[in-house]
Amino acid sequence: MPNSTEPPVLDLKASLKKPLQWAFAAGLLTALITLFLPNYYRSEARLLPVESKGLGGGLGGLATAAAAFGVSVPGGEGNDANFVDVLNSRWLKEQLLQTEFRYHARSWRFDAERLGKGTLYDYVDEKNMDRAVKKVGVVLSATRDLKSKVITISAETKSPELSQQVVQRAGKLLETFLQDKGHTRGGAKVLFAEARLAEARGEMDQAEEAFRRFLEGNRNYQTSGDPAVRLKGSRLETELRLRQQLVTTLAMNREQALLEEKNDIPILNVLDPGNLPIEKSKPARSVIVLLVTLLVGAGGWTWLNREWVRARLLADEDESVTPVQE
Repeated sequence: MPNSTEPPVLDLKASLKKPLQWAFAAGLLTALITLFLPNYYRSEARLLPVESKGLGGGLGGLATAAAAFGVSVPGGEGNDANFVDVLNSRWLKEQLLQTEFRYHARSWRFDAERLGKGTLYDYVDEKNMDRAVKKVGVVLSATRDLKSKVITISAETKSPELSQQVVQRAGKLLETFLQDKGHTRGGAKVLFAEARLAEARGEMDQAEEAFRRFLEGNRNYQTSGDPAVRLKGSRLETELRLRQQLVTTLAMNREQALLEEKNDIPILNVLDPGNLPIEKSKPARSVIVLLVTLLVGAGGWTWLNREWVRARLLADEDESVTPVQE
């Protein structure tokens, strides 16, 4: 007969008395501690980017601009995917850190709200810019819905007003990036067209000057008896007309490039400008108290009844390895 160890009989009522006392004590202590934890408030803004006509068929101006700032540009996800990269870029975070905000805040949990002002760098309270940039990544976040393409910018701080202002400032910085720092394809075309137009005008002026000098001594060259004079006059006149047509064409191309430059700037439709939060986003005090109570109760019961638990585990193990007797 194999040796079998029967677990001792467990008095459930007696075994629960001390663990319940410990659990309620731990829950009460946790509740008191969580009262002093600061409240955090989350504000969200939602943007719907609309691609302009100038962006169809390519990466567009935003991709070029994002690449200039070292932001990765995926090839097939569309330009709206790059907005999140710009919002998470170091450039935008540094601009936020240098922005001064005015908001109401409490110095501690039960203190009265006071109006103050300061930069986000002062709020994160880090020693250097590198650490502050990482800390902004905790305060500010940006996500993109793949189906609706709606971009959500959210900020979570200890002040409702500061959260709202950070979200709104991030949206303004994104618009500034697109308008002022977006080196679009249309902008490159404008620069090239203007340079080529200036060269063509200079060449046209040279052709006009050469034809003018020729006409001073050969006003009626078309009826001249000298074939060489007629040929040279015709050649100079043709060259001048070609230069004039080239200047006209380049001037039209320059205007078209200016229109494309405007079309290359994506449009941001603001669905939600950033709400002023009223309800806190964290901490979830009731959840924390409940988890601590359950963990302390379960842990205390297991520790006090560790011999019974060990015997029970050994008995289950013996049953699993006992061979079946015929």
